[in-house]
Amino acid sequence: MSIRTSPWPAGVPCWVDLTVPDVAAAKAFYASVLGWSYADTEAEYGGYAIAQVRGTAAAGIGPTMQDGAPAAWTLYLASDDADASAAAVVAAGGTVLLPPGDVGPLGRMLVAADPSGAVFGVWQAGTHVGAGVVNEPGGLTWEDLRSSDPDAARAFYTAVFGYHSEAVPMAGPDYATFALAEVAQTPLGGIGGMMGIPGMPSHWLVYFGVADAGSAAAAAGDAGGAVLAPVFDTPYGRMAGLVDPAGAVFWVVETSGSG
Repeated sequence: MSIRTSPWPAGVPCWVDLTVPDVAAAKAFYASVLGWSYADTEAEYGGYAIAQVRGTAAAGIGPTMQDGAPAAWTLYLASDDADASAAAVVAAGGTVLLPPGDVGPLGRMLVAADPSGAVFGVWQAGTHVGAGVVNEPGGLTWEDLRSSDPDAARAFYTAVFGYHSEAVPMAGPDYATFALAEVAQTPLGGIGGMMGIPGMPSHWLVYFGVADAGSAAAAAGDAGGAVLAPVFDTPYGRMAGLVDPAGAVFWVVETSGSG
């Protein structure tokens, strides 16, 4: 798989990071499960570590900013203008939780919530384009929004990022993939309901590629995590839902890295 060195097109999921109470423990866990190594940037950026695959940025791990805050993954969507994206979020009925701000020379970011409360980030690339490696073991592979109101969510993200949707009947009546015409109409992720888990807050789920889902699930258990959804077969590859030791949920899906 090639390495990405230029900014991702606006609207494309481009980065993901984890906030946890114990960065060192998280680094050890994900090294075991996803095979990550880490760049030595923590002191410069307040304890924030860059996870790498083949020496290229794959994701971030940083400390929680508030005592008692739950561990969680945040998905970032690319933008050519973070300030304009913040205005679009508000105009479409969302909420800006962290206003646009520069992260040194790396880029400019904001954190927002859609109208149903799902939190996401927006990244305007500077020297850091986001994920340099995707769709291979250790890299971000897919994203799903579990929403309490999927129709309203689709309308919101379409207004802010220009997505168009395509229903996937086999995945349920309220699930659809989203894509951008500017990116060859390749599906970028999915938006749907709670998949039989009523009462859960709206949230984004992130999926990472692995060579073997069963081995990843076993490694998660051995490293102090847990298996949320045992390995199962899908038309898109074998998957499993996992939980890290701090309680953050993520999914793994088998990929050869050829797509």
